[in-house]
Amino acid sequence: MRTNLLVTLKLLLPVILQGATLTLSAGGFRLPDQDAFAMARGEAFAATADNASAIYYNPAGIAQLEGNNFRAGFYGIYMDPTYTPPNSGQTFHNDDNFGAVPQFFYACSPKDIPVSFGLGVYCPQGLSSEWPQDTGFRSIATKGSLTYLTINPAVAWKLGPDLSLGGGVMVNYANMDLEQGLVWPAQSFDGFRFRGDGWGVGYNLGLLWKPHKQVSIGISFRSASDIDLSGHTDGYNNVALPSPPAPFTVPALTYRSAAHGQFSFPLNAVFGISYRPTPDWNCEFDAEYTGWSSVGTLLIKQSGSLPGLIPQNIPVVLDWEPSWYYEFGVTRYLGRGWQISGGYILNENAMPDAHYTPLVADLDRHFFSIGTGFKGELFDFDVAYQLGYGPTRTVSGSAPSAIGQTANGNYDFISHAILLTVGMHF
Repeated sequence: MRTNLLVTLKLLLPVILQGATLTLSAGGFRLPDQDAFAMARGEAFAATADNASAIYYNPAGIAQLEGNNFRAGFYGIYMDPTYTPPNSGQTFHNDDNFGAVPQFFYACSPKDIPVSFGLGVYCPQGLSSEWPQDTGFRSIATKGSLTYLTINPAVAWKLGPDLSLGGGVMVNYANMDLEQGLVWPAQSFDGFRFRGDGWGVGYNLGLLWKPHKQVSIGISFRSASDIDLSGHTDGYNNVALPSPPAPFTVPALTYRSAAHGQFSFPLNAVFGISYRPTPDWNCEFDAEYTGWSSVGTLLIKQSGSLPGLIPQNIPVVLDWEPSWYYEFGVTRYLGRGWQISGGYILNENAMPDAHYTPLVADLDRHFFSIGTGFKGELFDFDVAYQLGYGPTRTVSGSAPSAIGQTANGNYDFISHAILLTVGMHF
């Protein structure tokens, strides 16, 4: 049995190393939709930032508010990423299609002082994905999830009637769970899994300037956040493996080790300009940069190892590239507190073919949104719908797993999302 165990582990080791290299690059998936009014405008909100969700979009914006302002919302999305292998007419659909996250914001502007305070609790990143076992890339990725929560106290200072600065501390919590197959190419007889969670701290800054009564400029910056994900790794194989001259069986082979690895969630910077030709119209364009290039190689450190078989430290190559969101939105104020908005986003992909992981629907995507809302003397609400569409991305030249599987093929994406936000101000 000892000989069988050593042979099996020798087979599993290269698959573990290669799989970790590919799968863990799925760590970052941005969720920019934190407010229904902003989402209806295609997230072009950094230069408007006129409700409590400005804590996320541009913290300088809360200096525009008066009194107490609450803002809470619920975001739901249906996604349908699909995959078609090379030289095949069969299309696979992701099995994890639904996601939902809440958000909460509160801002307070005391009378007679030019300082405003705020608190936001929201999820700026997230991941939930599960593929069938027979896609052909099982040893690269099968399923993954990322829960990312930010607690963001903020303060803004109104330097004058047309200029304000803001900033805050971001306390971030991440919980990551990622899984893939090992040796068996199309059956769920084996697997490798990394699970870990941890806390990190970052900051956000904002500037809001109105150089003209019809023009507003917003700049927002969110720092990178390094989080030490502490947990464990698991590997298992439950069926016979062929071994010359005869097959052998290792029933319920398991491997577990305490493990941790520091993951760097990227910085984000936004420049926005709003033009209001009349009080009834607000048009805005934002350019939003995400610095994925700061994520290079993640090192998973395990508390134990099997010398010569499984190393104690496993390097994970990520090599993401910077990406941009280009956002355009327009709002028509109808009077009596009502408004309607529309927006468009172009989202560039960030993942090179060589390190492509199917866990993230990473392709150039287009988002179209529309929404409406009402603001009364005490209560307000907004509701928005967003359609996401990704033209086919053909991946070629992706690195193979130890059993020769690749992520090569055609990927498509479509999504439908709704965000409802309600507020109170007094």
